[in-house]
Amino acid sequence: MTTVALAVSGLVLGACSPPAAMVKPPSKALPPTTATAGARYVHAEVKQHQDKSGFRLLTRSTNALMSRVALADHAQHALDLQYYIFDNDATGRLVAQRLLAAADRGVRVRLLVDDINAGEAIDMFDALDTHPNIEVRLFNPFATKKPSFFSRATQFLLDAHRLNRRMHNKSFIMDGNVAIVGGRNIGDAYFDAGDSTNFRDLDLIAIGPVVKQASQAFDEYWNCDAAYPVKAFSGKHADHYDLAKLRVDLAHDARVFAQSDYAQATLDELPHGASADRPGKWFWGPASLVADQPEKIDAGKDQPQLRIGPDIKVLTDGAQHELLLISPYFIPGDRGTQYLAALAARGVTVKVLTNSLASNDEPAVYSGYSRYRRALLEGGVELYELRPAAGAAQPATVGGTSSGVSLHAKAIVVDRQQVFIGSMNMDARSKLLNTEMGLIVDCPPLAAAVTQFFDTATLPAVAYHVTLKTDGGAMQWQASDDGKPVSYDRDPGATTQRRIEVQMLKLLPLESLL
Repeated sequence: MTTVALAVSGLVLGACSPPAAMVKPPSKALPPTTATAGARYVHAEVKQHQDKSGFRLLTRSTNALMSRVALADHAQHALDLQYYIFDNDATGRLVAQRLLAAADRGVRVRLLVDDINAGEAIDMFDALDTHPNIEVRLFNPFATKKPSFFSRATQFLLDAHRLNRRMHNKSFIMDGNVAIVGGRNIGDAYFDAGDSTNFRDLDLIAIGPVVKQASQAFDEYWNCDAAYPVKAFSGKHADHYDLAKLRVDLAHDARVFAQSDYAQATLDELPHGASADRPGKWFWGPASLVADQPEKIDAGKDQPQLRIGPDIKVLTDGAQHELLLISPYFIPGDRGTQYLAALAARGVTVKVLTNSLASNDEPAVYSGYSRYRRALLEGGVELYELRPAAGAAQPATVGGTSSGVSLHAKAIVVDRQQVFIGSMNMDARSKLLNTEMGLIVDCPPLAAAVTQFFDTATLPAVAYHVTLKTDGGAMQWQASDDGKPVSYDRDPGATTQRRIEVQMLKLLPLESLL
């Protein structure tokens, strides 16, 4: 009986283990190119700013998409992409088509995607991987290639410690010369091309020494034990016939996309092309790329040396006058609340922009945030919550009366001098469970640009200013409609169903998982 039980246990655990190990040749980023016209332009710019890196801020989602397309189109030697989400939708397939075109002209393409949301795109990745110049790896995969809902739930239940830890990093590196790092994944919702809710986000295009650091961080993940070749799964895999079919399908989809209203609007909005292929002004400053170590997902307990939290704390500790925090999912916890209140107590203006209940696509996260809202206000922290956009109710924020927009940017500005932009939310999941990355830049003009983004996003027409009433009692949400001040006594714009959902979630011990 014992033998049978052990055998059954072995089979169950085996079914929840990652794919069997297979040959995974290590590889490194190729040396930066110098011979192309684009490379010569980049190196000439960098040469004029010794030890500094150059940056452009991508606030418009259409620009963010077209800048990635431009980098893929201009690549001559190598493209390295690392993403939490790479959707098999219109913009995801557009980027895939450009990667395939780059590979056809001899560019080496390495694509590393977290497996948690890869199911819908896994066949596309498998076919792309058939190309001799494209290699696709999946980070921390499930045991099976396309697990059903029941299979995913079972695997999560039996292997929660491993599968609950995800790679949240986002980077796009071209020829070792240009990188895009920030909050956007690859998918319609991140480029204003979604049918429902779209995200308001931030990225940086980078040139200069910091690009080498981004390449080194990519190599760490690409060669780590948790990165599996997409063909590591057992069963049938794509062959050159599937790649040929994918090539035809992607080309067809790209033509349809080019004829869409979205593409026309993008052309109207960006008459001179994307920022990534346009000579012009850069923000210059000393910068460093910070990234969690991939081994963080294996750590049994918190090991600060594996994560970027200590670097971020050094940044915020230095605040003397003002600290701006942008985080769509904001759960400071008791220690974070006390920390921000202490900054406010010593005279630092602390402002936070996050999602309102009606614009939040993660009610569980909102339930965690709402626990600390009053303490933050009493501690002198200023809170702003992004309002939902007018229009029909959207699936991602179904509890709100409507929302065509949800905050997804993650940024910090210290004293209008230093800036962090990256993938890291300010919650326990980003701190302890997921891996994260970002750029820390010392550059007042860039800080001013991000501050302008914050100021615009917190205007009364687009955000609620959450305050305590003058008698120190209840909270209130202040905004403006058509230029006239309005005030609410509870989370505006949310349905009774969503309010009840949040209250129920607050009863559950979920915070360490959020």
